[in-house]
Amino acid sequence: MFAVAGVIHTGRLVDSEFSDIERVINTNLWGVVNATKAFLPLVIGRPRGHVVTVSSAFGLIAAPYYSAYNASKFAVRGFTESIRQEMKADGHSVTVTGVYPGGVRTAILRNGSFARPEDRAKVVEEFEQRVARTDADEAAKTIIRGVERGRAQVLVGVDAHVVELLRRFLGSAYQDLIPSVRSRRAR
Repeated sequence: MFAVAGVIHTGRLVDSEFSDIERVINTNLWGVVNATKAFLPLVIGRPRGHVVTVSSAFGLIAAPYYSAYNASKFAVRGFTESIRQEMKADGHSVTVTGVYPGGVRTAILRNGSFARPEDRAKVVEEFEQRVARTDADEAAKTIIRGVERGRAQVLVGVDAHVVELLRRFLGSAYQDLIPSVRSRRAR
């Protein structure tokens, strides 16, 4: 069972509308929670089952101007890890995999919402040229390989691997590094 949900909002929290924040969290978190809650009894009832949730590299580390997206994807990560532990603690033969894609070439940012002062075209262009380096078909293949191998965590794209290394080796110190790198770029 795959639980995948993703919309994005970009911009400073103080400039963002509550409705945009709510939409991101309702879609990204509650979409995954509701799908998992609805189908988990069926998965448990089978001799072997597998639940796959999709978070984001932004569920591993946070980035400025994506607070709602970060919150929703961190929540998916916590939810996934908790469900994995529940399945083991209760003796169910259900594997749980959390997927953490980096920049994948999809329309998520083009279809996203933006706080008023954000330059939509510039943010989308930067994302598509500098961040979205993984082809969607290649991302799908990576996810399927990880699921077939029963991995607890599947990182998609070189950038997701870099993010995971930053998180592991820098701990919370990455929070000082990201804004300094980001501020060098004109917004």
